[in-house]
Amino acid sequence: MSIIAWIILGLLAGAIAKAISPGTDPGGLVVTMIIGIIGAFIGGWIGGMVTGVGLTGFSVWSLVLAVVGALILLWIYRRSTRGRTTTV
Repeated sequence: MSIIAWIILGLLAGAIAKAISPGTDPGGLVVTMIIGIIGAFIGGWIGGMVTGVGLTGFSVWSLVLAVVGALILLWIYRRSTRGRTTTV
């Protein structure tokens, strides 16, 4: 999959992960997008480790892995910034 496809998949995965796990985050929309993009790469890496084959193309499986990666990263991000608050 090309880097542009991973970015688009990551944006979609970040939005889905944020909807699945709502709450107050110290970051805004940009941080959520970055978490989604990095989460897509993490999900792809996990998928490659589990299946032994790299992900090729956009599929439901790649979207699920990207959302799982984004949820993991969102959980880590929330734990690491627990004491911080934002004012909007």
